[in-house]
Amino acid sequence: MKRIEKLVEFAILLVATETGLPLNYIQKVLLRESLLEDKKTYAQIAEENQYSESYIKFSVAPKLWQLLSQAIGEKVNKTNLPALLAQHLVNQNNPQPTETTTAMPTAGVTGEHYVLESPEGQVPVASGLYIERPTIEQTCYQEILQPRAFIRIKAPRKMGKTSLIARILDYGRSQNYHKVRLSLRSAGTQVFAGSDRFLRWFCNNVTKQLGLESRLNDYWDEDMGSLINSTIYFQGYILNEISNPIVLALDGIHQLFQYPELAGDFFVLLRSWYEETKDNSVWQKLRVVLAYSVEVYIPLPTNRSPFNVGLAIELPTFNQEQVQDLAQRHQISLTTPELEQLMKLTGGFPYLIRLALYQSSRLNIHIKTFLQDATIAMSIYQKHLQYLLGKLQQSPPLAEAFQQVLTAPIQLEMEVTFNLKSLGLVHLVDRQITVSCELYREFFRPYFY
Repeated sequence: MKRIEKLVEFAILLVATETGLPLNYIQKVLLRESLLEDKKTYAQIAEENQYSESYIKFSVAPKLWQLLSQAIGEKVNKTNLPALLAQHLVNQNNPQPTETTTAMPTAGVTGEHYVLESPEGQVPVASGLYIERPTIEQTCYQEILQPRAFIRIKAPRKMGKTSLIARILDYGRSQNYHKVRLSLRSAGTQVFAGSDRFLRWFCNNVTKQLGLESRLNDYWDEDMGSLINSTIYFQGYILNEISNPIVLALDGIHQLFQYPELAGDFFVLLRSWYEETKDNSVWQKLRVVLAYSVEVYIPLPTNRSPFNVGLAIELPTFNQEQVQDLAQRHQISLTTPELEQLMKLTGGFPYLIRLALYQSSRLNIHIKTFLQDATIAMSIYQKHLQYLLGKLQQSPPLAEAFQQVLTAPIQLEMEVTFNLKSLGLVHLVDRQITVSCELYREFFRPYFY
């Protein structure tokens, strides 16, 4: 058994060194099981780890064999893996003498196979720079398999909501589910002119993403109202036309909060669809994922709100272990003082951490220099900080409230608190509002004093 563990450790290190991509939990499980003499089937591995067999067979395994093939330099499969790994380990322990040696990559310098991705926007599904939050991803994957799945993801902007949605959709695809993704941030203002306009846009988008022919006019009856029309269209046409479940992901739904009447109608509609899943097998094919950055302060009756049902997920900031992991994936070595200083500067916000590591690696600036020179820090974060400043300048009440927070922890009106929190500017702990990180404190202080 010690030999197996040694091969597992060697393989994990080899893949990380040669490809720049770390193995995730389920890849490590499959790796270890593939090295045992009494090999388990994909079905057994899937059942023991609460995955579907198709996900292990068609997603996890091919990706693992691809990474191992790249690392070893030969085609790897479940059968030849033990022999290839053992031989590679022997060769590495007994290297042939050479006239020159190659230095290991230094901190901040990318390896030969390493892809340094920009931290802007969604982290690609295949990226090795995505940091999983313990249990959150797996919880979402298991939830989306349930007939009444309704997942609500809440976090400030740039915390990873869109990246998590992409992974939920990708997992759904591995189950042969249909996937539909709508970002309300990309909708033009005319779409929000009224409930009828918005719901026709919504239904039409879903139809086209499913590859169906639009039949809105056949189902839309002005005398019935847009909410009933939408329900009839989904039940009578969309859900009847497909055999497998749909994962419907709605990103940026806080955009609707600017239109209270429209938002109220749409949220009541979503709740009514959730209630339909209790007894109606047709509606059980609909699995919903919502993502938003602002607390819901639109008044809705408890039994008509979609924000008190299903699975609630609130994304946390990164902890020190996760930041150290991400730094290593950027081939940056952080000392304990540097890690603590980076955490204090950024508050563990994923985007701020990724941007610091990306720029340190891309520009070959040692992280110690970045942390000690406020000018460098401000220049790296300039675009992001200017965006936040613009948001505050557009709302004098919000700016005034944040000025108070800069002075000392306080309590604020609920809506103001939610808006500051949605921007990531503050933390709410025991009803006390505090500045979320030193970067924001240092940047904004000159504008208010």
